Amino acid sequence: MNWISITSIDQLDQLTEESKTKPILIFKHSRSCSISKATLDRLERNWHLDGVKTYFLDLLTYRDVSNAIAKIFEVQHESPQVLIVDNGKSIYDRSHFDITFQDIKNKLQLVND
Repeated sequence: MNWISITSIDQLDQLTEESKTKPILIFKHSRSCSISKATLDRLERNWHLDGVKTYFLDLLTYRDVSNAIAKIFEVQHESPQVLIVDNGKSIYDRSHFDITFQDIKNKLQLVND
């Protein structure tokens, strides 16, 4: 996967605009959580989608950005957490072991059809 780091709240405006032309994926990761590490590893091992921009947030370092994501995209803060953002709105929000590559792939195919 080619992760693009999210390090500032200002980037969220850019992500929202990008999502108006193509869905994007945001992965919120906690370095101190073994479930987050396992989920990230599983997602990276299975990832084989081209053309999807994938954004990564280290929420321990950038907690203010994580809080802004929850507010802007109207989701409850969780970790680990995956969001798919399309047309400026979160259309998919999963956390912990509910995060699976197959579900993400299926949702992205529905959006692109």
